[in-house]
Amino acid sequence: MRTNRKAAARTAAALLTACALALVAGCSGSGGKDSEDKADDGGGGTKAKTPRMKIAMVTHSGEGDTFWDIVQSGAEVAAAKDNVDFLYAANKEGKEQAQLIQSYIDQDVDGLVVSLAKPEAVKAVIAKATAAGIPVVTINSGAEFSQPFGALSHIGQDEAIAGEAVGEELTRRGKKKALCVIHEQGNVSLEERCAGVKKAFGGTVENLNVEGTNMPSSTSSIEAKLQSGKSTGEFDTVVTLGAPFAAASVKAKAGAGSNAEINTFDLNEDVVKQLKAKEIGFAVDQQPYLQGYLAVDELWLNKNNGNVVGGGKPVLTGPALVTEKDVPALEKFTARGTR
Repeated sequence: MRTNRKAAARTAAALLTACALALVAGCSGSGGKDSEDKADDGGGGTKAKTPRMKIAMVTHSGEGDTFWDIVQSGAEVAAAKDNVDFLYAANKEGKEQAQLIQSYIDQDVDGLVVSLAKPEAVKAVIAKATAAGIPVVTINSGAEFSQPFGALSHIGQDEAIAGEAVGEELTRRGKKKALCVIHEQGNVSLEERCAGVKKAFGGTVENLNVEGTNMPSSTSSIEAKLQSGKSTGEFDTVVTLGAPFAAASVKAKAGAGSNAEINTFDLNEDVVKQLKAKEIGFAVDQQPYLQGYLAVDELWLNKNNGNVVGGGKPVLTGPALVTEKDVPALEKFTARGTR
C-alpha cells in the first residue's frame, strides 16, 4: 500500500490523531466482555460513562452504494463505545439531503455529521445547525467548504491529491488514454478526482457520466464508450470513482472486447477479490470506516473535552494506492466490512 508523497506527511498526522483518539477513548470506562467483543470489531473499546448523546449523520449516498455501509460501520462502533445514539439518513439529491439535516435539527441532536457533495444545497441548513449550537463535522466530500460553512473540521481524503496520485500511477504504468467514469453528476468530489487524474496523467482523459443508481445502465454506457473508442483511439484504462462501478467496468470491458486496465477509487470486499484475480490493476483507499469512526469520536470529544481534531484543519484518511500485493493484509478486514 503506497501513499502519495504529497499527502504522506498529512496522512501520517491523521493516523497520529486516530491513535490519540483511541487512547482517550480507551480510558473512558471499565473493561469487560463487551469491551473485548467490540475490540475485535474494527476499533471499539471500553464504553464511555459520559452522558448519553444523540448524533446524526446525513450523506449523499445513492441506493446500493457499499462505500457508505463501511462509513456507517465505523460510526456505529464509535457510537457504541461513546454512549451515543447514532442516527443515519441519506439522499443523493442535495435538496432532500438538506431536508434530512433540518429534520435532525428539529430533533435537537447533539451533533451532526454531513457530507458536502453538493455544498450549496446544504449551506443554509448547516448555518441553521451551527446557529442552534449544534456542532457539525463534515466528511468525505467538499473539504474546502467545511470551514467556511462553520464546521468543526473535515475528515476525508484530499480529492485533488487522490486524483493526481492516480494520474501519476497511470503514467508510471505506461497508459495513454483514460476513461474517467463519474457516477453522480454535480458531485464536486467526483469532479475533483477526474480533474486531478487529468492534471497529473501524461496521456489524455475523457470523462463519462453514468446513472450511478442504475447499474445495468452504467455498465451499458461504459461498454458503449469502450466500443466507440476503437474508432477514435482505444482506451487503455478505465478509472471508476466508486467500488461498485469497478465490477460494472470489468463486465463492460468483456462486452466491448476491450483490453483496457480497470482501476478504481475506493475499496470493498469485491474490489479486493478483483485485485486478487487481477481483474483490477489498483484501487485508491480513503478508509471510509475511519471517516465514520473519527467523525463520531470528534463530536464526543468536543462535547466532553472541548477538543477539535486537527485544530480545525482537514484530517486526511487517504489516499493510499492498493494493489494485489496488499490483498493478504486486507482480506480479513474487507470480509467483515471495515475496509
